[in-house]
Amino acid sequence: MEIDYRDKLVLAPMVRVGTLPLRLLARDYGADITYGEEIIDRRLLKCDRRINEILGAVDFVEKGTESVVFRTCPEERDGVVFQLGTSDAVRALKAAQIVCKDIAAVDVNMGCPKSFSISGGMGAALLSKPDLIHDILTALRRNLDVAVTCKIRLLKSSPDTVELARRIEKSGVSALAVHGRRVADRPRDPAKWDEIADVVSAVSIPVIANGDVFAYDDFERIKAATGASSVMVARGALWNASIFSPQGKLPWEHVKREYVRKSILWDNDLKSTKHTLKEMIIHHSCLEFPEGKAINNSDTMSDIARLYGESEYYE
Repeated sequence: MEIDYRDKLVLAPMVRVGTLPLRLLARDYGADITYGEEIIDRRLLKCDRRINEILGAVDFVEKGTESVVFRTCPEERDGVVFQLGTSDAVRALKAAQIVCKDIAAVDVNMGCPKSFSISGGMGAALLSKPDLIHDILTALRRNLDVAVTCKIRLLKSSPDTVELARRIEKSGVSALAVHGRRVADRPRDPAKWDEIADVVSAVSIPVIANGDVFAYDDFERIKAATGASSVMVARGALWNASIFSPQGKLPWEHVKREYVRKSILWDNDLKSTKHTLKEMIIHHSCLEFPEGKAINNSDTMSDIARLYGESEYYE
C-alpha cells in the first residue's frame, strides 16, 4: 500500500543524524513518517543488502568493508523514506532498486545547499535543471513500486517556485516537501510560510511544509498559514524528538537517554551517535561544558552508556 502523505507529522532528512535510532525515537513520540539521511546514489551502488539476524535489521553494507551505509528494520517499514542524492536518472533508478523492498518511499534531495551536494550536481543544484528533475522523478515513478517524492527549497521568486512545483507534479510524484527558505538563506532567517502557501494553492498533490517548527503547536500554525497537507520538522526534532508528542515535550535529559538506549539496541555507529548527541546538546548547552567534553572523549559505546547512566542497559 502506498504511503499516505496527508495530515502527517514528518521527521526531516538530516545529514549524519537521521539514522535508525533517531528515526525510531521520533516514531515512538508520534512521528508518522521519518526520512533517513541523504545517501548518495554512487555510494549505495557499492552496497550489498544483508539481513542482520542478530539485530533483526536490514543492512546495506559497502562492499569490501563492514561499513553500514543504511540500516532499517521491519518496525519502520510502513513509514520510512529513503532520501537519495543524485544527478542522473539511470543511476538514481539503479540505486533506488537496491533499497525499494525495505522502505515505504524514495525521496530525491533537491534542497541541500551544502557544497558537497551542489558540486556533484545534486541537492539544490537540481533546482535550476527542471528537465533533469523531470527525468529523474519520471524514471523512479515508472519503475518503482513505492512512493516517489522530492524535497525542494524556494527559488528566487515565488512564481519560479510555483512553476517548478507544477512541473514536479506532472512527473507523477506522490508528494512534495517544501523548505521555506532559499538556498542562500541561513537557518536564522525566518522561513517564508507565505511562499509555501503559494505552492500549496498551485498543485493538487500533498505538500509537506518545512521550516521554523519548534513546538507541537507549530504544527497547526504552519498548516493553518500554508494550507499544507503535512508538516516536516528538522532542528526542532533534533533538539528534542518528543516534539511530536501531543502531550508536550518530555524533559531533554530523558530524551537523550532514550536516544542512547536506541543507539545501543541497534548497534549504531559510534561516530554517528556522538555527532547526534553533540547536535542535540548544542542548542541547550555548550560543547566545552563537561557533558560535551565527555562525549568527545568517549572511545566506545560503553563510555557513552556510562555517561548517561545506561551502563546496566548496555550490559
